[in-house]
Amino acid sequence: MANWNTTEAIESLAAEIGDKVYIDIAKWHLYLNDAHLHTVLAEQFYPMLADNNLQEGQVLQILQNIPVKLGGGKREIPLAELIPMQAQMNLMDLLEEFQRQM
Repeated sequence: MANWNTTEAIESLAAEIGDKVYIDIAKWHLYLNDAHLHTVLAEQFYPMLADNNLQEGQVLQILQNIPVKLGGGKREIPLAELIPMQAQMNLMDLLEEFQRQM
């Protein structure tokens, strides 16, 4: 039962991330659910939220450690460099609110 609740919470978090956070490429906003990055992020953020240990520095480090392949894999860029500052702030707000509701 606990695993089901954790899985459900991660899926819910992933859905929120995917709908509200985007990467900006040539002024096009590609939401993370369309880029298939939302679940990977939720799986990494959830333990911090569950432990009530959300820290902006750790969130930014996670974003920095996720490579995004461009040009069919010719180049990789850290996710942190593709998410504009406003979207990063939205992500932090979303994570803080999610943690409060847990």
